Amino acid sequence: MPLNRRTLLGSAAAAGAGAALAAGGTAPAQAAGPGQGSAPGRPQKRYAFTVMGTTDLHGNVFNWDYFTDKEFDDAAHNDVGLAKISTLVEQVRKEKGRQNTLLIDAGDTIQGTQLAYYYAKVDPITAKRGPVHPVAQAMNAIGYDAAALGNHEFNYGIPVLRKFEEQVRFPLLGANALDAKTLKPAFAPYVIKKLRTPQGRDVRVAILGLTNPGIAIWDKANVQGKMTFPGLEEQAAKWVPKLRSMGADVVIVSAHSGSDGSSSWGDQLPYVENAAGLVAERVPGIDAILVGHAHVEIPERRVVNEKTGKDVVLSEPLKWGQRLTLFDIEVVWDRGGWTVEKVSSKVLNSNTVAEDKKITGLLADEHRKVVAYVNQVIGTSTAAMSTADAPWRDEPIIDLINHVQTETVKAALAGGEWAALPVLSQASCFSRTAGIPAGEVTIRDAAGLYPFENTLEARLVTGAQILAYLEYSAKYYVQTAAGAPVDTAKLTNAGGTPDYNYDVVSGLTYEIDIAKPAGSRIVDPRFGGQPLDPAAKFVLAVNNYRASGGGNFPHVPGAQQLWSNSDEIRNTIIGWVKETGTVDPAVFASVDWKLTRDGTPVF
Repeated sequence: MPLNRRTLLGSAAAAGAGAALAAGGTAPAQAAGPGQGSAPGRPQKRYAFTVMGTTDLHGNVFNWDYFTDKEFDDAAHNDVGLAKISTLVEQVRKEKGRQNTLLIDAGDTIQGTQLAYYYAKVDPITAKRGPVHPVAQAMNAIGYDAAALGNHEFNYGIPVLRKFEEQVRFPLLGANALDAKTLKPAFAPYVIKKLRTPQGRDVRVAILGLTNPGIAIWDKANVQGKMTFPGLEEQAAKWVPKLRSMGADVVIVSAHSGSDGSSSWGDQLPYVENAAGLVAERVPGIDAILVGHAHVEIPERRVVNEKTGKDVVLSEPLKWGQRLTLFDIEVVWDRGGWTVEKVSSKVLNSNTVAEDKKITGLLADEHRKVVAYVNQVIGTSTAAMSTADAPWRDEPIIDLINHVQTETVKAALAGGEWAALPVLSQASCFSRTAGIPAGEVTIRDAAGLYPFENTLEARLVTGAQILAYLEYSAKYYVQTAAGAPVDTAKLTNAGGTPDYNYDVVSGLTYEIDIAKPAGSRIVDPRFGGQPLDPAAKFVLAVNNYRASGGGNFPHVPGAQQLWSNSDEIRNTIIGWVKETGTVDPAVFASVDWKLTRDGTPVF
């Protein structure tokens, strides 16, 4: 599908500012003392409205975990899904008056659950006379006004994203998602919504969408040569003044970018990954930012803009529909126009309400299809395996991932130039609750080991590069002195490193001395029982996220690619179980790494 089909000039959402009138009743004027916009003795004109926001829905419509085949629950008893969000939204609309509210999203909507996967890959929305994506159906029914693009929107390729864009009844916004050839916006950069007031001119609310530059790395195979993704700050500085000159009274940014200024790709891109706070600080003219991408909860954060001295309010609702952000905004009529007088924000918890039957009823058939799909039996296992201890022990269930990857790469390279080289493999513990039961193994069991849409590659590396890779990975552990008590709840995730950025490597043996500082922890690395030769060459089976620079691991992004596969690793695991029939840890499990302190094993 050509990228210029929905460029800025051709998009009805962007052309003419994409204005949409929110008609209906209005909020009453509130009396106040005289101001610059009022004649002496007359009450000042005021109006209040609420912008609701979600982010990182990741395909969650129902309060259901397709990997466990039961209602979602966690230690904090959070709930998930758009059906819950719908109930909260209707409560807010009833309280505030629907005409005094807007509803937006900050991206990552169509990837993450088996429901989302099913309608991208098994019964794809791109097929001729294909279905309407259940997330599109739900968001349309709830009545979203706009959504920013997330990086995971690109996981299934641009055609799936474009079809989703066709199916939703609101604009997908991405001011910094540009056509690689024309450098014009490939999606609508913004939309302007009009809120009718009883005091004269409508309040014009501009919503600017910004996505994550990391798309260029993480989904390189899908976007290279087609789209480019400049920095958020640069594009906000370009568009916010335009929106103000077009008469926007209020400017809201929906940014699929965390707020802390960090990046996971080092110097591979000149742009900051989590740039929302920097945008608030450096770009004047923004009133509030709906933050996404980081999967953290921020009810309200105030950032002072360095040029205006005014507060910009940031809020990030928790992922998967666990929270709904409310920006409460008050404006006052001043000098012939509306001026923002006050902004505050908070989040509502979706576990306080029931699912909206309008949404669950609408998508009951889709839900049943996916439940049936994930419960298909594809093989048997001789033993139960779990990821519960995988962050600190070499567990057979992670060995299974590495075994499948190693076999796949060896088969792909067989008979070729690189066939004689030994194959190593990297894997992460993506979920601490995944498992393979003893007995029947279903698609959901196998898929639960790999919840991301990563694909497999083979890269050429040296022993020295692997050692550096392992040292970088080992920063995941909190330094713990020899003899000190070890609490597994406090042992991992040092420096905020997520579980998915801790890799183990199979095909060699090594120890990780957690008593030593990060950077000097790998002890006695061996290949074939001999000390690891820094000059030796290896093939590394690695996922495309890591190979593209995700996590900023050293050497691999620049290493020669020997082979790549377009199928998800998750499907490769499912296919292996189907073909093998029996999952037997005795075939692939071995203790290749362990945590130590001064040579003494921790566990």
